[in-house]
Amino acid sequence: MGKNNRKGVVFSTNQDYDYEYDEQEEMETLPPNEQTLRILLDRKSRKGKTVTIIEGFVGTEEDLKDLGKMLKSKCGVGGTAKNGEILIQGEFRDKIITLLQQEGYKTKRVGG
Repeated sequence: MGKNNRKGVVFSTNQDYDYEYDEQEEMETLPPNEQTLRILLDRKSRKGKTVTIIEGFVGTEEDLKDLGKMLKSKCGVGGTAKNGEILIQGEFRDKIITLLQQEGYKTKRVGG
């Protein structure tokens, strides 16, 4: 968590002092039919490698990771799921759209 979320900043000379942060409540995961996920490809800032990005997931980090794990498994590649988005290594936009729709998610293809 960034240091910009500090409650009433108190400066201390104690090196072991840890700032208090506002507890972020985790969102309850919406059912798939109430979610519209955006699927896009990204080639920038990835050393020329393409990744498929799934954005817009509303829910717990655990459920996001579970969905990411399923997509990675079905595509047979690696990836990551954190901060509300899933990154899948490679160009799998159409396959992921199909997989998500089979799971009941609404999807929106972003970009060409």
